[in-house]
Formats: sequence, C-alpha cells, structure tokens
Amino acid sequence: MSKTPKKSFDWQLFIRLLKLARPYKLLFYGALLLAIILAPLAMLRPFLINKMVDNYISINDLAGLRGIAMLLFCVLFGEVILRYIFIYSTNFLGQSVIKDLRMRVFKQITSLKLSYFDKTPIGTSTTRTISDVEAINQVFSQGVITVVADILTIIVVIITMLSLSWKLALVCLTTLPIMLFITYIFKEKVKVSFQVVRTKISQMNAFLQERITGMRILQIFNAEKEELKKFNKINRDYTGANLDSILYYSLFFPAVEAISALALGLMIWYGAKGVLNNEVTLGALVAFPLYFSMLFRPLRFLADRFNQIQMGLVAADRVFTLLDRTDFIENKGTIQSNSLKGSISFENVDFSYTEGEPILKKVSFEVKPKQTLAIIGSTGSGKTTIINILNRFYEFEGGNIKIDEQSIRDYELSFLRSRIAMVLQDVFLFSGTVMENITLRNRDISIEKVKESAKAIGAHDFIMKLPGGYDYKVMERGATLSMGQRQLISFVRALVFDPDILILDEATSSIDPETESVIQYAIEKLISKRTSIIIAHRLSTIKHADNILVLDRGVVKEFGSHNELILNEEGHYKKLYDLQFFNAV
Repeated sequence: MSKTPKKSFDWQLFIRLLKLARPYKLLFYGALLLAIILAPLAMLRPFLINKMVDNYISINDLAGLRGIAMLLFCVLFGEVILRYIFIYSTNFLGQSVIKDLRMRVFKQITSLKLSYFDKTPIGTSTTRTISDVEAINQVFSQGVITVVADILTIIVVIITMLSLSWKLALVCLTTLPIMLFITYIFKEKVKVSFQVVRTKISQMNAFLQERITGMRILQIFNAEKEELKKFNKINRDYTGANLDSILYYSLFFPAVEAISALALGLMIWYGAKGVLNNEVTLGALVAFPLYFSMLFRPLRFLADRFNQIQMGLVAADRVFTLLDRTDFIENKGTIQSNSLKGSISFENVDFSYTEGEPILKKVSFEVKPKQTLAIIGSTGSGKTTIINILNRFYEFEGGNIKIDEQSIRDYELSFLRSRIAMVLQDVFLFSGTVMENITLRNRDISIEKVKESAKAIGAHDFIMKLPGGYDYKVMERGATLSMGQRQLISFVRALVFDPDILILDEATSSIDPETESVIQYAIEKLISKRTSIIIAHRLSTIKHADNILVLDRGVVKEFGSHNELILNEEGHYKKLYDLQFFNAV
C-alpha cells in the first residue's frame, strides 16, 4: 500500500497536514507569535554587548556598565522563559495533533473490510499507526514553526549586521553561498536516505510481527536459521539506509564547521584592520562573532528541519492514503430493534474474494426462526464464506441475503452484528483478564451474567480454579490456557451478548472428548432457543440439526434433514457419512 515518495515538495499535502492543527489553532498561533518575538529579542544580547563596549567600557563608565549589564541579564532571563514556553508549546502541539491522528488511524483501520487485512501485513498497519504518525509529530514540534523561527533569526541577524557595519557583514557573508549549496546537497541526500529508512522499517515491522506471531510454527519445523537469514538481510538493508544518512551528517557538520571557521577568520582579519583604521568600532568587532554564531547555528540545522518536514510529509502521505481508503462496509441501513426473530434466507448469492474466481455460485437456502442449520463440505467449498457475508464482513456480489424478510443491508451494521454471535475454531484472546476477554470491556455486561453463562456451558468451574478466577490475567493470544479452555471462554463470550443468531464454526473441533461431553448438552440447550448455524466436519455432531446444507466448490449440492439426505445413496452427504462411519469403525 505504500506509495513511492514524491521528490518535489507537495504543498497540497503540506497544507492538509497543517489543517490537523485546527483544533489547537490558538496554541499554533501562540507558538508562531513567540517565534516572531524571539528572533529580534535574541539580537538584543549582542547589540547590548556592542553598546556596553563602545559606550561604557571604552570610557570606564562603571555605573552605566552596571545598568546595561542588569538590562542584559533581564533580556537573557526573558529570552530563557520565552524559549522554554516556545519549546514546550511546539512539542505539546505536536503530541496533541498525533494523539488525535492516531485515534483517527485506529478508527479507520477497525472500520475497513476484512479484505484489507487479507492483503496488508499487520506490521504495515502498525507502522502507519505508530512510526509514521510519530514522524508527523516532528513537523509540528521540530519542523514548521521552528523553521519559521530560524528563518526569522537569520533575516534579523543579517539586517542587524549590515546596519552595524555593512563591510564587515559582507566579509562574513562571503562564505554564505557555499554554505547554502552544501546545505541543499545535504538536504537532498538525507531526504532520499530517510525515505529508504521509512520503507525498510515498515518491512522490518511486518516481518517481525508475522514471525513472532508464528514462532510456534518456526520452532516446530526447525526453521529458525532460515528466518534468521531473511531477517539478517532486512536488518542489514535497514542498517545500511541509516548508515547512509549518518554518512551525510558526518560530512555535512564538519564541512559547516570548516566554513564557519573560515568566515570567522575573515571577519577577525578584516575587523581588526577596520578597528585600527577606525572603520569598525571595537564593540562591533566583539559583537560580530555573536551575530555570526546566531547566523550559522540555524543554518546548520535548517537543512535537518526541512528533512524532518519532508519525512513528515512522506509519512503523512502514507497515513492519509490509509485514511482516504473507502473499502469499508457501507452502513446505510436504518433498521434497529431490540431483537431479531432469526429467519435467514440466501437467494442466489454470488461471492468472490478475487475477481474472476467465484467462491459462492447461486447459493440459495432458508433457515426458519429457532431452527438449526448445519453446513458441511470439503475445505474451500465456501462454508466459512457464508457466515462471513452473513455478518457483512465482506459484501456479496449477486443475489440477496435476508434476515426476517429484510435485506441485511437494510440493518444498521453494528446492530446486525450485535445480534449475531460467533464461536470460531481459531480462538483469539487478548492480553487482559478472563472477564475482559469475555465482555470485551462492555460495561453493560455484569459479572453475574458472565457467571450465569459460564455455568450454562460448564466453564465456571475451570475459570474459578484459575489463580484469581475471572480476574486471571490471560497472556497474549491465551498462551497460558489450553485450546479447550480458550474455546470455552470464547463460547461464554458469545453467549453473554445473548444473540438471536448463533454461529459455531468448528467450535468443538479443538476440544477433547471429555470437555466436549461437558458442553454438548449446553450447546443443544442454547441452540434450541435461537437460530443457529453449525459448520462441522464431524457429522456425528450435526445429525440432530433441522437441516443440513451440503456445499461443493461453492455450489449447493444437497439441502435437507439428516434422515432425508441419508436415504439418497448417490448423494454427497450419504457418501461423507458412510466414509466417516467406516473410518470410525
């Protein structure tokens, strides 16, 4: 999803980025005003030193010297206070902007279609949310306003130097074209290297996230060495990109120091001769090195500031590309009620994840309220796809899907999903307590309701045996719990939301026979109260379903009850049933 960074400065993108500070415009303009105030205020120090030498020290006026020294101290103190406020304000502005932006990015990510996550590495989204957003912070904290302050300082310094001694000022500025040329070359080179760094860190984040998540597989198949080689290459490329930028910095700053020393030497040589010839005052000669320092110091960092802005724009381009995505499920439905009756009908539904590769082809079936539908079929036949489009995780392409005689697109999306609960084969648990994993931090769900649901399926006893019970801290992805325990927690999670439609996608396939026997009665009792869809490979678990849908390569081959389908000697269901029964015997 990353785009190739643009070489020229994108003013349209820059303006859009600045608009992020609208909620904090008073802070933005306040920091800008401080930048304007600080530029001439900084000039007062060498100006007062100039006057101190020419008007008081040269004539031995100690009383006047004390007065101007006190004034110099007040100016210095005031500048320190204003500089502190300026630095704090710009950094506070940057942190405030990226806090809001980070929330927008996360909200956008959570609203995207699942197809986005199918095609985009998680590490890439993580980079957008953290690293790229942090780069945008530099635009506000160390970029725009700081650049304005530096440019104002340079302008005021040059004007002041010219007003004091235009000849001495021109001598100092003889090296300025060389400085500007080196600064430009440095800016361009570092910009390119930083762009490579941003790309490489995104690749590294994606690689690390995927490998750490799949560490169990790496160790099972003894693939650590091969993955280490891959990571070594990515790490080497990332280090190389950083070293390129370091090389440019290591060349630029010594060059700047050399040019500064040359300019300072020229200034002292000409200035000393000017003092002897009464062309330059001694105070001006003392003050000029201070002006000179104020001139070259912002010049040293100006290129770096521009690069920070440029890198912020590169990051902003990536973040805005994510924010501008429109591939989310359209939510134009308005129907909401307390509950659903639970009737489901598929009418000639077509669907494909990739254009030209249909997964479902003219699928039609009906489930009446409170009935149980079992879906069976070989891997890739479209079983899980049916429940994905029923929940509107993906949009179907042809036909229609109705719940209670209304198209699912007519329902408000969050309401529709709140009335459908799923228990998946691959259970995902978050870091947090058992209680938080069951309720997903929904404060409307009480501990009493959680315990009631847990008792209904036989999960309460095992939860209470955990250290802390419902307050037991679950590690990432539930690593400290068995597969059966994780499955039971996910079952309770589904039940506490009291759904009208319950979907079990191989929900008992990872549970041992003893655990399965504990919850089987609870499952049967629960599905009798609501419309249920069960996806299963073991046909023994679905014999009592009201109807069984047999899928093969996205096409409905058979539909009916177990007793009806078992009579068809040539049917898919009969063959699958006999095969499983034969293998069991």
